[in-house]
Amino acid sequence: MDSLTQIVLGATVSVAVAGRRIGPRKAALLGAGLGTLPDLDVLVRHGDAVSNFILHRGWSHSLLVHAAVTPLIAEGVMRAFNGLREHRVTAYLTVLLCLATHALLDSMTVYGTRLLWPLDDTPFGIGSIFIIDPLYTLPLAIAAVWAVLRRNWSAKVGRVTAVTLALSTLYLGWSLVAQQIADGKARTALAEAGLKADKLLATPMPFNTLFWRAIAIDGSHYYNIYQPLLAGTDAARIHMHPRLAENGPCLATIPSGAAVAAFSKGYYRTFTDESGLRIADLRMGVTPSFVFDFRVAAPEGDRWKAIVPERIRNARSAPGDIGWLFDGMSGGAMIRPAEAASLFDPAAPLLAALPETPSCG
Repeated sequence: MDSLTQIVLGATVSVAVAGRRIGPRKAALLGAGLGTLPDLDVLVRHGDAVSNFILHRGWSHSLLVHAAVTPLIAEGVMRAFNGLREHRVTAYLTVLLCLATHALLDSMTVYGTRLLWPLDDTPFGIGSIFIIDPLYTLPLAIAAVWAVLRRNWSAKVGRVTAVTLALSTLYLGWSLVAQQIADGKARTALAEAGLKADKLLATPMPFNTLFWRAIAIDGSHYYNIYQPLLAGTDAARIHMHPRLAENGPCLATIPSGAAVAAFSKGYYRTFTDESGLRIADLRMGVTPSFVFDFRVAAPEGDRWKAIVPERIRNARSAPGDIGWLFDGMSGGAMIRPAEAASLFDPAAPLLAALPETPSCG
């Protein structure tokens, strides 16, 4: 999730656990700091743009690492706050929960989070909530700011904090339910259109859980299926796009390209521009404005050579996206202007098939 959300989540968790001992103001400030710690890994450079991308939310987001560093941090916290010096369990719980809730919340987004590193390097990414969701963040922000304004603990502070955390947790639960509904509707829409998919992932559109996009992979093509949760499958809009660059290389010969393909769990697109081969993670951003888009190879005669990967910065939205987003959130069936030309038409011939996996021979 975004930094603000992690700050206010950490602050609220800390108030719930340690507020009675050190007061809501100090607890909120402590939690805000602890909630920020895992994301300091962005300051670490791993050598190139692709490595920085796939290794974010790595060891610093591991629940095992959190458990290991909790005693060290908690002992320092006990010395910094008089109210915790005789309450070691409270100090340990505060530190562990602020760190762990950060990682667990991140794993609810589609960006991979290595929760079990180093025992398991799998990047977990459920994808049921967008990285910025005001309905999740705003109640936590209100509770955190209110706690900062309160020097002394009271039963009211405890109730407000508990209710806020309960509501935010329920919202996460709702996002999981909504994801299953969107997944089912997208699969039905595909079947009704006579299409198939090797794999499908439903993720919410920005800032809400009422308008969803499902990415369906079908060999050399992918489909963006836009489905309002408040409407039936007749409101779904399916857009068909080529997924693999024509005459592109075998990704196994391009290490950075293979790394992006693996991290995206197969939800990637390759294409060429005037400077070479690019690969984008389809899960983040919307066609053609991908958040993580890298140039990874350059032509060399009739072959491709791997290059130091370069991240391509794309516009975050296209003309008409805001109106289209609000229409979808309200259950409308508006066609996205930026993808109008790719709207699937059952009567039109399919895009020419490209090889699923370019030859590595």
